[in-house]
Amino acid sequence: MIDLADIKENLSDVLTDYFNNEKFDLKPGSLFVVGCSTSMIRGEWMGTDSALSIGKAVYETLQAFLKPRKIDLAIQGCEHINRALLMEREVAEKHNFEIVSVCPSMHAGGGTQVAAYEEMNDPVEVEHIVADGGIDIGGTDIGMHVKFVQVPVRLKHHTIGAANVTGLYTRPKLIGGQRALYTFSDKNKIDTWENLNEK
Repeated sequence: MIDLADIKENLSDVLTDYFNNEKFDLKPGSLFVVGCSTSMIRGEWMGTDSALSIGKAVYETLQAFLKPRKIDLAIQGCEHINRALLMEREVAEKHNFEIVSVCPSMHAGGGTQVAAYEEMNDPVEVEHIVADGGIDIGGTDIGMHVKFVQVPVRLKHHTIGAANVTGLYTRPKLIGGQRALYTFSDKNKIDTWENLNEK
């Protein structure tokens, strides 16, 4: 039997690890995507044992953590709705995402989407997003929704119930070649190329 209090505590630990990472900082207004298999949290194969109560515990914990930080939330659905993403209408409109017509159910969306749908003020589904980061609970493959370039987050706490959790954040692309500078403090490289140009 899965204890919902344990799930909330596990998720809070994961989120604390994620947001305490010194390598990145999700600012207010950033978009955070969450993929979650409630079946995997229960120790069952994905899509075989969805649980609304677990989805509700996950969603409530996410809201309690993200809302004070003013971070927008997108909940990924399962493959039976093409991994469409649930969010508040105002979030979709703010990010100029195309809204699609589908209503999540336990076996076409999943327990976390259904729980979020019941709790949100004005929920809508969208097909494609470009999120600033996120977590994947149970191997649901959120990478397609996180902007390029994606970097894995090392989490000290990386399980919720029986499910493994991975995190992703993004960084700007490093473009250019040998002459390119990535910080203005890289004076040595500037000097090197100035010297080369003089010769």
